[in-house]
Amino acid sequence: MQPNGLRRSVRTRYPAGMSDIPLLPTIPDNALEWRAIRSPGPGGQNVNKVATAIQLRVYLAKSGLSPSVRARLEKLAGRRVSTEGALLIEANRFRSQERNRADAWERFEELLAKALIKPKRRIATRVPHGQKQQRMDQKTKRGGVKRLRGKSVQED
Repeated sequence: MQPNGLRRSVRTRYPAGMSDIPLLPTIPDNALEWRAIRSPGPGGQNVNKVATAIQLRVYLAKSGLSPSVRARLEKLAGRRVSTEGALLIEANRFRSQERNRADAWERFEELLAKALIKPKRRIATRVPHGQKQQRMDQKTKRGGVKRLRGKSVQED
């Protein structure tokens, strides 16, 4: 759910290099929990009276995401995912609750957009024999140069 109460499942602005992301899935309302808390940031006299910071808690088990997307999201989120599987995003950059709510939602959308991208499978490659041989020849040559630098033994 968006800050103004509307549901939003289509991303209109992608982060740099993410133009090939599929549309974001709709997250059900019962998977989201919004909480206003006191902000530690700027705010003057209001900072101790008004709860302007926002905590967005997304319960991943209820989110309806596929297991692979959910696993990638948990990995990207790191310590922000609790033991009960809830993703916690705190927003307190701004002085107004509305802007912090929008900020928390945008940060969640960015994280979700990154999780939707499947990582490319790595294809194992071997070093060609010629390259290995060239490397060994260079090492032998370099070792010879170093050996010649040593103290010369004079025979009488």
